[in-house]
Amino acid sequence: MTATTPQTQTIAQSSPSSTRSLATRPVWLVGVLATLAGAVVTEVFALIARGAGVSMDAASPGAKEAAEIPVGGFAGGVVFWSIAGIVLAVVLARWAKRPARTFVVITVALTALSMAGPAAAPHTATSTQIVLAVSHVVAAAVIIPVLARRLAQHRR
Repeated sequence: MTATTPQTQTIAQSSPSSTRSLATRPVWLVGVLATLAGAVVTEVFALIARGAGVSMDAASPGAKEAAEIPVGGFAGGVVFWSIAGIVLAVVLARWAKRPARTFVVITVALTALSMAGPAAAPHTATSTQIVLAVSHVVAAAVIIPVLARRLAQHRR
């Protein structure tokens, strides 16, 4: 018989319940929470890049000159585009045979396609283009696994 301390028992008891609580939350709520986490992590990444001296001036296709991406701009972009991901997750949870797998395939493909935006940004420094592209991967790395895990536990 192994001895356990009250502290060990508390940790062992809290871990499964926190995972279980994720499994019982609605898909849309898990998506919102994942989006908020992804927005924070992505914004911190951008702030670190900004602090390291990377210019945050970027231009949209067709623009005559670059404009500064404001602080909070990365987080706002994550929230804006994640709404489509949450809707996709909810729809797949309702109608897909394998919602988690389908969600991962679609969102990874969309993340890869999203790299075209930073790559094609005119009047934008290469370092900024790289930060923009990596920020897409950072957001996806936070959000996609959380929603995929929730969709894998979904029962129709």
